[in-house]
Amino acid sequence: MTKRDRPIKTVSKTRILVVDDHPIVREQLIHLIKREPDLTVCGQADDGPIALQTVEAEAPNLVILDLSLATTDGMDLIKSIKALHPKLPILVLSMHDESLYAERVLRAGARGYITKQEATHKVTVAIRRVLDGDVYLSDRMSAQLLNKIGAAPVALPLDTLSDRELEIFRRIGRGQGTREIAHSLRLSIKTVECYRARIKRKLHITTPAGLVQRAVSWVEEAGRHNRKRPSRVE
Repeated sequence: MTKRDRPIKTVSKTRILVVDDHPIVREQLIHLIKREPDLTVCGQADDGPIALQTVEAEAPNLVILDLSLATTDGMDLIKSIKALHPKLPILVLSMHDESLYAERVLRAGARGYITKQEATHKVTVAIRRVLDGDVYLSDRMSAQLLNKIGAAPVALPLDTLSDRELEIFRRIGRGQGTREIAHSLRLSIKTVECYRARIKRKLHITTPAGLVQRAVSWVEEAGRHNRKRPSRVE
């Protein structure tokens, strides 16, 4: 057999599923991944059900997902994926403040957290770190978590909220009413009302108007924080 007759060996690429409900973000992230010779995108999704279907159909080696999906709670999606595929690594790429969400996503089963404000090369670094079996966080967040070890726990107000309560609080701050939140998260109106009552109790808020004002202020403050650093991924 001559060299010309020998079969060409194909290099198996690492398969990545991208989950984000913003088409432009998905396209840019897909383009970034495809520039890497050993990485490929095996699918994309904009909500939880499609993401779960794609995981089953395509068997990715890594899932990159945003926490803020229009019809799905990103935390719930992480937990659902890990329940069905415990060994499948997940990297969260989100616009939200890392200091509030990073520890939560790690507890939910993700292996890393990176904000959309990071430089594009950091995204590929995070991908490879997670694929190698390590956890990826920013240096600042890693130091913050290490400092918490052995220190007396100090609960900040929003830290007392469960993952579901924080998601509903965020949606209230974005102007969604009870009915819209219930529809988006596939919950009953009564269930959402119960969550709102718990949030008010935990944050020591006495009126519905006070809850809305607090949530809107928090979302606006987070937006100002994000605008201080130009987004590198979006």
